[in-house]
Amino acid sequence: MSENLLARTETYLDELLPRRDAVVREMERYAAENDVPIVGPACARVLYQLARVSGARRVFEMGSAIGYSTLWLARAVGERGTVYYTDGDPANCRRAQAYLKRAGVLDRVKLLNGDALDMLRSTTGEFDLIFNDVNKDQYPDVFRLAIPRLRIGGLFITDNVLWHGRAARPAKPGDVRTEAVQKFNRMIYGSPRLFTTIIPLRDGLAVSERIR
Repeated sequence: MSENLLARTETYLDELLPRRDAVVREMERYAAENDVPIVGPACARVLYQLARVSGARRVFEMGSAIGYSTLWLARAVGERGTVYYTDGDPANCRRAQAYLKRAGVLDRVKLLNGDALDMLRSTTGEFDLIFNDVNKDQYPDVFRLAIPRLRIGGLFITDNVLWHGRAARPAKPGDVRTEAVQKFNRMIYGSPRLFTTIIPLRDGLAVSERIR
């Protein structure tokens, strides 16, 4: 599809989305006004749906910012579930805490302030779902770290795998982030431990099931 058609299609899909509640809308406004990266409502609904249908109860989120996707995941896991929030910015963590409290899900979220990979290493046990949205140059390292931490049948979901269209073109010299995303995409499709599909929604959402 042409870029113009892609833009019209994305606008059409966004217009179909039901109205979100007040807390979610406020988070979306804040992210837009302050250039905070969030998955957006279309991808957030996919996260929510996949967490629900897979029966996820223990979720680790790598790169949570203001807690937008955390909120959707926390609602999906239910009162008996747990979502691990991670972000390196204390201000993001405080803002996320306030939003999650207002939304009534703070009691099912563990807030971890620091590098997401370090936080995963220091958190014991396995997970039903790991959501990856860290710095793009870290994606291959996330792959190596996260897959062994998933239960068989668990989901590894990653945002931005199309990387604004750059993943589909040869990386420019020195563009380490694009190279890392391209390497990561080859890793998730090439791994015998995963069954992977990339959904070309927004900036690309990769859904990988651990099968062995």
